[in-house]
Amino acid sequence: MSGWERKLGKYAIRNLSLVLIVCYAIGFVISALRSDLLWYLTLNPHAILHGQVWRLVSWVLIPPPVSGYFWILIMLYFYYSIGTALERTWGTWLYNVYIFSGMLFTILGAFLTYALMQVIAPGAGEMDYMFMSMYYSTYYINMSIFLGYAMTFPDAQVLLMLFIPVRVKWLGIIYLAIIGVEFFQTPLYGKIAIIASLLNFFVFFFRSRQMQRFRPSELKRRNDFRKKMRANAPQQSGSILNADRKTTVHRCAICGRTEKDDPDLEFRYCSKCEGSFEYCQDHLFTHRHVKAGGAPSLGGEQS
Repeated sequence: MSGWERKLGKYAIRNLSLVLIVCYAIGFVISALRSDLLWYLTLNPHAILHGQVWRLVSWVLIPPPVSGYFWILIMLYFYYSIGTALERTWGTWLYNVYIFSGMLFTILGAFLTYALMQVIAPGAGEMDYMFMSMYYSTYYINMSIFLGYAMTFPDAQVLLMLFIPVRVKWLGIIYLAIIGVEFFQTPLYGKIAIIASLLNFFVFFFRSRQMQRFRPSELKRRNDFRKKMRANAPQQSGSILNADRKTTVHRCAICGRTEKDDPDLEFRYCSKCEGSFEYCQDHLFTHRHVKAGGAPSLGGEQS
């Protein structure tokens, strides 16, 4: 557990995904009843500096662009599901930091854009700033949640168009490609919006010590290891796998699940626990490290 988590962890919002979904639902209701009111909620630095400070928070109410009530419900359920999975795997504190850092970077990006417009377009009016604020929304915040899920559970499957099973990692690659195209097609303030909104994703997955197991290099190393194991499997006639298919090789010390419960589950031994304890991917970073003579339990990663 980090020093920041010890001091501020008690203030972390549990089930933060539900809070976000409720905000989106309110935004959809406002959009259906009085869509013009959404212009008073956007992240518009020009308006904020002229007294409309509620925009620093109210922009979270503006939902991602989705048409049709059915697809709105599907979107709300989908983001609640993947957000809850991330919070359960990473822990409440780390998930809160991930979401709120994305929001903070978005706000900073909006004000940076405003400052640049003061220099390169000093004659910009209120309509220009309103148009700029459209780029600073929850769209890329949601994208960062999905990309975080794709990096954490690359082999999980989702139903594209409700009936086509697709591995999340492929959707993540497609989404990154779409973002890349949008980046080159948008004006300068759109580029800043994309970078700022997704900065939390890049910071977490390429700099955070706690996210090392989710880095592409680590994922590649694990995939290479699986390929070698499969290639050598026929030669291991005396191994446990071939000697007795009913015997389980991995078992989580917290939940007791094995590879028979879910073939996509990944298991790792914890180097900080005193003893030989193995954990599944859901509890590797959320268990309390075992001291001599103790038993595995939940409680967050200990330093």
